[in-house]
Amino acid sequence: MANTITFEKPRSSVLGLIAAPFVAIGKVLVLIAEASPKVRELERLNSISDAELARRGLTRDGEVRRILGVSAAI
Repeated sequence: MANTITFEKPRSSVLGLIAAPFVAIGKVLVLIAEASPKVRELERLNSISDAELARRGLTRDGEVRRILGVSAAI
């Protein structure tokens, strides 16, 4: 197994300093979205195989529509 180590460049440029607050806000928004119960339910659905869903008499599309409700049609 190979490990990859990545290093972020120091933000010493003016553009990097200007972008830093927006990057931080973006990361916070992603964390908030990932904490949503709907997102957690979709992640659980993704961990279930199509065969298991079929065994339960469900379809992935139907489950997505159930989880997202009206917003699935958008």
